[in-house]
Amino acid sequence: MNDTALFRGMDRTALDAAYNNSAAVKDSPQWLDKWRARSAKAREAQGALFDIPYAREERTKFDYFPSGKKNAPLLVFIHGGYWVRNSRDMFSFLATGPNAHGIDYVSAGYTLAPQASITQIAGEIQSCLNFLSGHGEELGYDDRQIFVSGWSAGGHLAALMAAHPAVRGTLPISGIFDLEPLSLNYINESLHFTPDEVKTLSPYRTLRQGLAPQRLVAGGNELPELQRQTRDFAQAARALGLKATDAILPGHHHFSIMDELAEPGGLITRELLTLIAETPANKN
Repeated sequence: MNDTALFRGMDRTALDAAYNNSAAVKDSPQWLDKWRARSAKAREAQGALFDIPYAREERTKFDYFPSGKKNAPLLVFIHGGYWVRNSRDMFSFLATGPNAHGIDYVSAGYTLAPQASITQIAGEIQSCLNFLSGHGEELGYDDRQIFVSGWSAGGHLAALMAAHPAVRGTLPISGIFDLEPLSLNYINESLHFTPDEVKTLSPYRTLRQGLAPQRLVAGGNELPELQRQTRDFAQAARALGLKATDAILPGHHHFSIMDELAEPGGLITRELLTLIAETPANKN
């Protein structure tokens, strides 16, 4: 039976639909195909480095796209796909926006569920940041200016990384900040969230003093639950005195919103520039 209210008055059927971004955007497969094509072209960029391992697993690697500016700030991007699909190479096209402003770009990979738990995935991203925080001089970026972004599930991971000592700020895009509703719908069939993971790996539930500044964005045509999660998380962060902003971008759905980071003049690119300008470099 699906008629029992599980979360915010929604039964299982409604809760599944509330978080099914692919079903909500009928041409989502075409969007992914376009990203792959744009990323293939972006990977022809001079100076780009691929498949740099930060740990020992098959997918624990990153691709690095330098801007050409010496000691540039670094944006680390974490891909989405509800932790179960997609890959870092699909998001190479996003380097264009940051690179145009002298910001180096990394697309980070991680082991997918169900092979990895959400605990392992979060740990892998922490390991990636540990690696990047110690290799700035070697690769050419300023490892005192590391910023983290991510889309969808990657937005969840980006928000978690606001607690990492090397991270100066985060830019979650269409993120998930409370895992509870996903622990009750179809997503959990692959993730198998434990109660402890919902508690300790939900950014909304782990807000505390000392986190890096965060600028959150979501699309005005996104599923209402995605927009709510963004607003609620930012509001809760501000209530604790943390630096957090939220912007709902009119006209964008879950996939079209990424153009706003890929374009040098995009709205998310501007959010990134503001985040960097307002955040001093780490003193390490």
